[in-house]
Amino acid sequence: MRRWLVLTLALVAASPAASAQTPLVYRIDVTGTVENGLAPYIARGISEAEAAGADAVYLDIDTPGGRVDAAERISDAIRAAAIPVYAFVNPRAFSAGALIAISANAVYMRPGAVMGAATPVDGEGVRASEKMVSAMRAEFRAVAEQRGLDPRIAEAMVDERIAIPGLDPAGELLTLTTSEALRVGYAKAEVTDEAALLREVGLPEARVIAVEPNWAEQAVRFLTNPLVAPLLLSLGVLGLVFEIKTGAFGVGGLLSLTSLGLFFGSSFVLGLAGWEEILLLGLGLVALAVEVLVLPGFGVAGVLGLAAIGGAMALAMMGAAPTTGDVVQALAVLGASLVITAAVVFAWLRHLPNSGRFRGLYLRDRMAQSEGYISAPRTELVGRDGIALTDLRPAGTARIGTDRVDVVTEGEYVIQGSPVRVIRSEGYRHVVRGVG
Repeated sequence: MRRWLVLTLALVAASPAASAQTPLVYRIDVTGTVENGLAPYIARGISEAEAAGADAVYLDIDTPGGRVDAAERISDAIRAAAIPVYAFVNPRAFSAGALIAISANAVYMRPGAVMGAATPVDGEGVRASEKMVSAMRAEFRAVAEQRGLDPRIAEAMVDERIAIPGLDPAGELLTLTTSEALRVGYAKAEVTDEAALLREVGLPEARVIAVEPNWAEQAVRFLTNPLVAPLLLSLGVLGLVFEIKTGAFGVGGLLSLTSLGLFFGSSFVLGLAGWEEILLLGLGLVALAVEVLVLPGFGVAGVLGLAAIGGAMALAMMGAAPTTGDVVQALAVLGASLVITAAVVFAWLRHLPNSGRFRGLYLRDRMAQSEGYISAPRTELVGRDGIALTDLRPAGTARIGTDRVDVVTEGEYVIQGSPVRVIRSEGYRHVVRGVG
């Protein structure tokens, strides 16, 4: 019995030591377009690796590039890591991907891999402004200097005017192949797969844990997708249109607030929208509320409100340091949402006259004067008093005697329940004025 007890205690004591001897490496995939939804995912993966006491993190990179601001946030997270972060170019790291790769403690490349071509461009692939190119050059130079790499090579990836003798002539952006990166010290070694990479970093027996996006990150990336964002904006604008039309808060307002909340909330989480955009949105909604609930018709407050909301939407898609391409994409998304909104309103107006639910609101058959149809004015209503059954903004409904009559003011705003008087009758159009 004592022998079994001693053996059990020895196994228990040995198991933590054995597990502690197994190295731990976290793998984070950097694939597809570099966009703002990728930044919190990578930052979380590095934080989880640090909390778990991992020996290292490696980024499995295969990207054509993407947003500059997203790449800068990822670069900051990599360089601030408390454990080594390695980059495995597998097989390409273009543009923003190149900045992510050289931010790592060391770069490893598979045979036939490429890295570079990082000049910022607009939405049509044209070179961005000199200001943006200069800022990107400085970013690459600073990262290269921190990692002990030749900063001129990093700058040549951004600016085609920089020539690297024997490597890249002036007039061409620098893109390094695996062999070239090894020759100039931008890559540590050529590796074929994960096992070879682990051997090169001195962790051949390491247990690798793949970091997967969580549901919140997937939801945010879905909501900020260029195909989804226009739908959210369209629903938000449609809700505002219906609220202005009805003059009261209802389903349209709830739909608008929900859609705009999802759009701005996801942008706020990603760091695209700040308090400035939220404040601008709030001011726009207040202006529209004033237009709907206080002022009659649609005037200055409504125009300013829609302009403020549109500006907040565009700014929330650009981020802190937008390139020309980011601006073009934001305006394209906003334009697409307006087109969708206009199409829905047009279809709704076309469908409304044929809807049985609203049949009483529309005259389905034409009654031309040439065919003997004339409007018969009810002159007996002129001079009679009544009560406004709805707000007259300026059109609405009033009760004149025992009749429920569609009326319109001469432009004044009359509150529901106020006394009115019919001042003239023009066919079926009865013009009223507030009394008292």
